[in-house]
Amino acid sequence: MTDLALATSPLLSATALGEIRAAFETLEKTSLAARLAALAGTPLEALRNALPNFVQSRLDGAVRAALERAMTTALGTRPETAPFAMNQAWFHRGLAAVTGMAGGAFGLPGTLVELPISTTLLLRQIAAEAAAEGEELTDPGTPAECLKVFALGGRGTQDDAAESGYFAVRVALAETLKGTVGVNLLPGFIGAIAARFGGPVALKLGAQAAPILGAAAGAAVNLAFLQHFRAIAKAHFTLRRLERNHGDAAVRAAYDAIAAGRDARFAG
Repeated sequence: MTDLALATSPLLSATALGEIRAAFETLEKTSLAARLAALAGTPLEALRNALPNFVQSRLDGAVRAALERAMTTALGTRPETAPFAMNQAWFHRGLAAVTGMAGGAFGLPGTLVELPISTTLLLRQIAAEAAAEGEELTDPGTPAECLKVFALGGRGTQDDAAESGYFAVRVALAETLKGTVGVNLLPGFIGAIAARFGGPVALKLGAQAAPILGAAAGAAVNLAFLQHFRAIAKAHFTLRRLERNHGDAAVRAAYDAIAAGRDARFAG
């Protein structure tokens, strides 16, 4: 069966195809970099170059540490035992704004200190989206799927499309996970996530370092991060739900057909 035939198969309803199309738009066309540049009122290249050399040299280690701490804190306990349920978006939005303000008020040192906190908040919201789409948060594979969102939402405009598309990133990350279960993830997997998440984090630090914005920038940037990665999580876990219901091949074929502009039959 051809890709187009699969994409138009009765296995996929118009509703399912609409969900795949929405996920495609989020995963392939959402630009966090442009949004952060607009928030800071600074060109994208200026944001990339705003960080001192010593911060850039520490960034990879800081991002890795933030991801590891977030995984332990956000996913190391059962959702029902957490002080606040993961699906209380208003609470996490408030915390994200407050921590962002604190980080922005104290400049780059403050931002580096709040990075593990804001990353933990992000991961809790990602886990909430996973649960909403039917993922079992106690499943050994769920932590990895939640962490993948940081890589899926961290692709830059300079990435080659063939190597950075949603399914290409999923396949690459799956290779680093072979033989690994639960929260005992291989360093290679964490490193792969950090490499892609580091780009948005660098832009976040650059935006919060904008001298005329300070604490207000920190709050706005953290909220933008929260909204972006929660949208990426919803798209990712929607596709996983559809794969469970309709099969991997049918969903992948429909996604590829949308990417190639062959889904006009279902437009509207």
